[in-house]
Amino acid sequence: MPESAEDTQASFNKLKAVCVPLLGASSLTPSSVPTVNQYLAALIDLLHEIQPPGHILPTSLVSYVFFPLSTILRRNAPSAIPDQTLERIFIVLSHLCDSWWWSCDLDIWKQIFVLCSAVIGGIEKNGKGRERDDETKHAAASCLLALLRKRREGEPNRTLNEGSNRLQEIQEYVRSNEFIPIIGQTIHSLLVTSESLSILLQNASLSVLLLLVDIYAPDFLIPSVLPGVVSSMSKVVLGVAGKKGWINGDAVAAGLAVMQAVVVRSVGDEICIREGAVRPIINLEDLDGQLEETSPLSSDGTQNRYATTRTPAWLRGTSTQLHIAFNALTPLVSHPKPSALRGLIIFSAEILGHTLITLPQTQPLLLSFLLALSNSDYPPVAAEARSSLIELFMVSSNAPKTILRTLLHLTVDNLAALPRLIPTHADTKVEHIAGMIEAVCRLAVSGENPPKPEISSIASEIGKLLGPTGGIEKWGWSLLSVLQFTNPPTAINQTPEAQLLLENDPDTIKSMSFPPLAFEHVVMRSTYDALERTFYALGRAGGEKSLFSIEWFLNAGLNGTSSRSVAALWCACRLLEGVQGRPITMWSSDVRMSNKRLEKLARSTAKDIAEQWDKVDMDLPTHPDAEEDTTTSDIQFVKGLVQVHENLNIIRSAPVSQSTTLRSQPLLHRGLSLQLLSVLADILQSRFIPLFIYTLYPVLHSLVSQSSYLSNTALATLYSVTTSTSYGSPANLLLSNFDYTLDAISRRLTRRWLDVDATKVLVIMVRLVGSDIVERAGDIVEECFDRLDDFHGYEIIVEGLIGVLVEVIKNIEADAHDDESMPLNQPKGADQLEEFFRWVPERHKPATEEENVDYGPAPRKAWGKDKTNTDTEGDSAEGNEPRDGESPGGDAPLTPAQHLTKQIASRSMYFVTHKSPTIRSRILNLLASSVPVLSESALLPIIHSAWPFILNRLADSESFVVSAAASLVEALAKYFGGFMFRRVWDDIWPRFRTMLGRLDASDMTSALARRGRGAVGTESAYTHSHKLYRSILNTMTAAARGVDSQDSAIWEVIIAFRRFLHSEAHEELQSCARNLYTAVGGKNSDAVWLGLSSTCNANYPEMGFLYDSRWDIKKNVDVIMNQID
Repeated sequence: MPESAEDTQASFNKLKAVCVPLLGASSLTPSSVPTVNQYLAALIDLLHEIQPPGHILPTSLVSYVFFPLSTILRRNAPSAIPDQTLERIFIVLSHLCDSWWWSCDLDIWKQIFVLCSAVIGGIEKNGKGRERDDETKHAAASCLLALLRKRREGEPNRTLNEGSNRLQEIQEYVRSNEFIPIIGQTIHSLLVTSESLSILLQNASLSVLLLLVDIYAPDFLIPSVLPGVVSSMSKVVLGVAGKKGWINGDAVAAGLAVMQAVVVRSVGDEICIREGAVRPIINLEDLDGQLEETSPLSSDGTQNRYATTRTPAWLRGTSTQLHIAFNALTPLVSHPKPSALRGLIIFSAEILGHTLITLPQTQPLLLSFLLALSNSDYPPVAAEARSSLIELFMVSSNAPKTILRTLLHLTVDNLAALPRLIPTHADTKVEHIAGMIEAVCRLAVSGENPPKPEISSIASEIGKLLGPTGGIEKWGWSLLSVLQFTNPPTAINQTPEAQLLLENDPDTIKSMSFPPLAFEHVVMRSTYDALERTFYALGRAGGEKSLFSIEWFLNAGLNGTSSRSVAALWCACRLLEGVQGRPITMWSSDVRMSNKRLEKLARSTAKDIAEQWDKVDMDLPTHPDAEEDTTTSDIQFVKGLVQVHENLNIIRSAPVSQSTTLRSQPLLHRGLSLQLLSVLADILQSRFIPLFIYTLYPVLHSLVSQSSYLSNTALATLYSVTTSTSYGSPANLLLSNFDYTLDAISRRLTRRWLDVDATKVLVIMVRLVGSDIVERAGDIVEECFDRLDDFHGYEIIVEGLIGVLVEVIKNIEADAHDDESMPLNQPKGADQLEEFFRWVPERHKPATEEENVDYGPAPRKAWGKDKTNTDTEGDSAEGNEPRDGESPGGDAPLTPAQHLTKQIASRSMYFVTHKSPTIRSRILNLLASSVPVLSESALLPIIHSAWPFILNRLADSESFVVSAAASLVEALAKYFGGFMFRRVWDDIWPRFRTMLGRLDASDMTSALARRGRGAVGTESAYTHSHKLYRSILNTMTAAARGVDSQDSAIWEVIIAFRRFLHSEAHEELQSCARNLYTAVGGKNSDAVWLGLSSTCNANYPEMGFLYDSRWDIKKNVDVIMNQID
């Protein structure tokens, strides 16, 4: 802002107080140097005060301050001026040049320029002088920067035209022949200081150097300084001359800006066309003219002695050298500083935009820089790189076509390079190349709607690459041969982890990720992810045109289970994700736009994948594939040392053939097939439901696989398909498509087609659906018994079908607990005579008399047939038969679930004597589970008829069968005590008493038995004897509570189980024994007191025969007696 006369006078008075004494001390001596430095420091502070940022000093004040400074410089030799004094002089001159640039005489401007250049270059007098320190050189460079910088629009008191005119005046003066050597020498000096270890000096030198080569140096001089500037800037940005490690990011950006300016001004399309180094091709005549050597043109016909003529020969040599220099900048792509990366983006984009004709061989390199930086971990850097690439296509010339052609060739070359690099374990290079392919594809789907023609052309070219004319037969097979997957971990679980997750609480699982895969030749996970993103991006960019490549990969993948087929399925899956526009890790039920061709492919592929589970030889390697890959591989990856021949004959006489046979990987093949099903379900969404008849069985079949990888993949597929088809949970999906699943299982349980895992699939379906399966369980039960009739001699089939029936019974029992309308048996105890005691006081009350009033012809009962009474007009014998759903004993009619349970129990009873102990055990458990559900009249006839077989199971050779039989007896005693009265005391207890003696004798010889005085049982809770002890104790406890007692038998029970109260017995057995004696004490507390007290106390001579000092049962006896009391 302009100063008033008063302000100018005030500033003059302040400056006068410093400038006058400074002028008086202009002759420097060792004694006056400190005083001069103080005056210069005060002058600097004063200039800061009267010249704030954006303020211009009047020319009179600038000249007044400059006079003492010039006097010091004239009166003293350069070597006599100390560095500190000269540094402060340059700082004052920097302040003055900010305002003096507009009106300074050009001779004075030249003197200041020369002075600064001499100090920076260390040639202050006659080409010689002492080397100044970095601080002084930095001050000189800062002064030169203030002298040269281009003034911005809106400078105070100046217009834009004034700034342009002044700059043009200085440029004409600088570009004169007399000034050219000064510029050349200054550029040389700045190139030297730009490699300084001082960051301040380096940044200032680079800033001044950029101004000189970009604004002030004439066009004919730039080719002369091009080699030196490019060479020095390469050292600056790569840090060759500096310390180890990465160079400062700002210095890298500044060095690249200098290199960019000198390259554009020297070999730019515009200047080279103007001087005849190249000719633009617009029509056929221009193309014909390219065959003739062009001669350099000059405007005035004269040749400047400092100029380097731009000729075609010069351009060819220079472009080659520049390409080598640019190639050396490749490490900058990995620079850790965002400022350096942004500098490389600007450098690459500017040179690409200005040298499309002159540097054609460098275009792929510069484009690779931009593509690699578009994948940067810094979001601002990646966004700027992508915007720079898009801007290159917005140029209104032939540039977009040239760049598009280069991008396509670069993508093809990168795809061809992947098969060569992957086997060498060069993960970093593979990740870099994959990232560039992904970046090109990302340009094609930039998100603009509608897309610009230049951008859509990228997608069109990628579509051609993946289409019928893209040559996938060439690069596809080579890629599949190297994309070999490592086999998943061979963790074989009897019950898969995924199945356990579903059985625990399937509603808590909101999402499930697919198990990770790994390539055999790729170590880094980031490289695998980069390859995965690359194929996704290819499919995203290619769109519908890439369906040809997808079909090709599918045909290769579904034709066998070799490693090549696995790789083909992986490629097809990733491409399909890209076409769909959503990876399988992003589950969603959002409605997507339909594509008829894509949906048609999805339907046919889903059926083809389902057929893979129907092949019998799925686990066998395919012979055609194994014979296919017998070529010799030129790429070898060898670890270790090369063995030297015994006679040092290190030259092989014949080449070693690298014939490889493809491995069969059925687990990976099925896992990737399931991933494909997830993608196909995401494509079709609700239209995928009709395909459940084919696809549900493969998913459930894999879910019960013993391989953790396959089962986890199936679980993730199930949840993905559930989300894609808009079902709330897998249980809802299976219940809605129950008929599809049951039909698929039934077709695989026939004599023509038998799958032993089909029963496991049926079990997991029942478990997943839960209690809702009760309504549809009739079909399952009928199917199971039909198959039991057909395959009763096949143990593994029978075991699986019995397991299904057990699951149905469990679900019926769970549903009965939740359904209040369904009658459920209650345990019988001491209160079982309550109804009798309620009836006794009211037994003499008269019955309610019927009303005898005649109301005329009115109905005496409800309309319709009486369902409760038998038809008196019918046959009397028929009237005595129970009706459908009514129990024979006149109990309440059976519910459908009870009727189904009765059917299962009655038809399963024949397998109690099956030769397989596992089946015998499961049948007994099934019967025990049905006890709480069925009424007496429905269940007890079945138990009565099978009672001899149940008793025989108590003498079974397998302990778990005996435990299962004891559990059945326990449940019967708990719920039907009256029925079990004589059976417990006459049949069960004698067998238990004999069994206790046998177990006691076997423990005496067992290595697992507890040692010590009075020891009982074994150390472990997992031995057969321990489990049998526990079953016997629990059964007798239930009998004591639910069955009327016999005094003699109860006394035997009290005596027989005393040893389990011993403090040295297993804690679990002690707890079971305490429960038994508490239950017995509820019926006969005196007998319990007498038996236990006599055992631990010798004060009763009459009962001395019961005393046993080996057992320490005092503590447990006190607990029992307290509970009884």
